[in-house]
Amino acid sequence: MELPNGIESTQELLDAQAHIMSHTMHFINSMSLKCAVQLRIPDIIHKHQKPMTLSELTDALPINKSKSHCVERLMRVLINSKFFTKLKISEDKEGYWLTPSSHLLLTDKPFSMTSLVIAYGDPIFTDPFHRISEWFETKDPTPFVTIHGKTFWEQAGEDLRLNRFFNESMASDTWLASSVILKDCRHVFEGLESMVDVAGGTGTMAKAIADAIPGLKCSVLELPHVVAGLEGTQNLTFIVGDMFESIPQGDAVFMKRCKEKIWLV
Repeated sequence: MELPNGIESTQELLDAQAHIMSHTMHFINSMSLKCAVQLRIPDIIHKHQKPMTLSELTDALPINKSKSHCVERLMRVLINSKFFTKLKISEDKEGYWLTPSSHLLLTDKPFSMTSLVIAYGDPIFTDPFHRISEWFETKDPTPFVTIHGKTFWEQAGEDLRLNRFFNESMASDTWLASSVILKDCRHVFEGLESMVDVAGGTGTMAKAIADAIPGLKCSVLELPHVVAGLEGTQNLTFIVGDMFESIPQGDAVFMKRCKEKIWLV
């Protein structure tokens, strides 16, 4: 068999094929994760307080029991993605148990990332990714505009559901980030009198910093629909504005994450 140009061995050929297949099918992992969160599988296993057998998990899930045989397939994908693990319960039984990642998928926990998983798995986010090639042929600024006819921020300003679950997902992510920052980088903020959290959402990060650093006055700069109805405190102020137009003055400017990660929307 003659190998394609640029490939020197059959192993390299197989590795190239596997690489393509991995990226082509990777959406199965993210959609399986979304399914696990929606079915509350991490919560069910956590509530059981010990590894659950397949039959125990299937019985506990809110599913049509005719689909029970598919639960094992779902869990196989999630184990491969390291969201769950299998432990030996007895000589002839194994059970599903949580990993560090699935501990972050427990609802009603300070560091829960369930809102983020649901938000980024929603069709309003994923649909634009199916139209990237079409977007390259247009003058639209992002694929989100190509499919929805308006920018993500404009859509969020009109769609209460989108605005709510996006803000919730950002807040859940921020709980974790703020805890790590204040534990390991607290010294960065000491000595400051004022700080502006640019695009700071509903103020989760700014509030955590203001509460932890006495005397530091924090401001959150955000779009009108994000901070509508929010009230500040003695050390926390919400400012309506657009970071691409102007940023209020302060001893320091804080940005949790660069927006380039969501450039497609």
